[in-house]
Amino acid sequence: MPNYEDIYHQANQLPPLEKLHLAELLLADLDTPDPEIDTIWRDEAQKRWQAYCAGELKTVNYEAVMKKYK
Repeated sequence: MPNYEDIYHQANQLPPLEKLHLAELLLADLDTPDPEIDTIWRDEAQKRWQAYCAGELKTVNYEAVMKKYK
């Protein structure tokens, strides 16, 4: 079985569009759901939403953010 360096050198010979397609396939393969991480993010989102609704979370309006980063 070839190692990643061998595969890289072979893939590097591909035309740019085929390299892009290969990269997309590899990234999609890595993007698999993780129930543990999903649970952590769900809980965090719920805590933040509750804090926002209770007025415990400092917020900044859209215009202020856009002005700061223009």
